[in-house]
Amino acid sequence: MHELDPAYRPPLSEWADVRRWRKAERERLIAARLATSADARTAMAANIAEGLDAAIGDVSGKMVSLYWPFRGEPDLRGWMETVNERGGRTALPIVVDKGQPLIFRAYRHGDRLDRGVWNIPIPAEGDPVLPDVVISPIVGIDPDNYRLGYGGGFFDRTLASLPRKPLVIGVGYELQRIVTIYPQPHDIPMDMVVTETKAAGPA
Repeated sequence: MHELDPAYRPPLSEWADVRRWRKAERERLIAARLATSADARTAMAANIAEGLDAAIGDVSGKMVSLYWPFRGEPDLRGWMETVNERGGRTALPIVVDKGQPLIFRAYRHGDRLDRGVWNIPIPAEGDPVLPDVVISPIVGIDPDNYRLGYGGGFFDRTLASLPRKPLVIGVGYELQRIVTIYPQPHDIPMDMVVTETKAAGPA
């Protein structure tokens, strides 16, 4: 079937099989993202930033959580600065411990940073904040906006723990669209996904 239809995915029912499949798919998609030239990724990130403006609207008074780009993810740090310039506030997620939800800490350009998990910069100080909008990079995304991430489960665990649900937007490139992630009961779909070509809610 793979030779007849490249999009074919065998049905998987066991969690162990799904985990193995996700690991292989994760590696494939990250490799494809890293194989895209830096110039192309910069241009796509600019389009994603425009899509986020259209999706969120007025950012004034809103707390928007972004991320520090890692392994070819869209670099939205410039857009993050514009959120602050337009009266919004921005935050970055922090891994507290394995198996625990993330926390969010306010951050704007110039604030002191420490090194977190995988040496990703995190705000060095400040109390946890509650975002109104959470922007999360994707490794893969399916038509129902279920996100394939890095496999730590932090994102779903965090959304399930928040006292109120933020607007959750996945960001990535069109090349990261896949037929399914084989969603499980613990998986939480994005409210919408913004890529370099369009913004969309679940199919």
